[in-house]
Amino acid sequence: MNDECLICGSELVYLGSEREMECALCKKRELSRTVCSAGHYVCDECHLKGVDSIISVCMKETSKDPVKILRELMALPFCHMHGPEHHVMVGSALLTAYKNAGGKIDLLPALVEMQTRGRKVPGGACGFWGACGAGISAGMFVSIATGSSPLAGEAWGLSNRMTSAALGEIGKIGGPRCCKRDSYLAITAAVSFARENLGVTMEPGKIVCIHSAMNNQCIGVRCPFYGGAREKN
Repeated sequence: MNDECLICGSELVYLGSEREMECALCKKRELSRTVCSAGHYVCDECHLKGVDSIISVCMKETSKDPVKILRELMALPFCHMHGPEHHVMVGSALLTAYKNAGGKIDLLPALVEMQTRGRKVPGGACGFWGACGAGISAGMFVSIATGSSPLAGEAWGLSNRMTSAALGEIGKIGGPRCCKRDSYLAITAAVSFARENLGVTMEPGKIVCIHSAMNNQCIGVRCPFYGGAREKN
């Protein structure tokens, strides 16, 4: 895992306005605000390469613990310290644990739909949109689980309330962003929400971060999951 440039490891720079970039991997040109200090840009599509392997992993999973499932996904080769893959992983882990805990969903099409939706939330949404993709992913979980649509009634309200609850917990901690911390916060909020509003009790394990040494912007003891790994490494 590397929380900086995927090409050279240099620090990322976030620009005030979009400009045309060429992806260093696929050579596609598009507008973006993100580039490394050495000038490299990697598009979200390339950053997400391999994320479709989430489906096969989740389909084999029997755990009711979305934290355990999320950690298994985070350990896969496609996952970086930060990035838009978390926008797919959070909802996928929740859908899987929800199904295993008795939730009435058809898991395979639910995971496929989660891929479709989660991939559309761009990297940097937390800072530029004011809505962290991990929190949005938790809202997508409820939307998919309840069959919500723009014309739905109760399900529409539930999915928006789920997103609000997750973003509220993420916002309380403050920045800078950490995709691992924000994913755990979204998962925790979703477990409580599903129990109280959907009648399904997932079984989350204790969360102690093992990634802080890989995050140059780790906020240390201000993070509720901090385990002191930066001092140990």
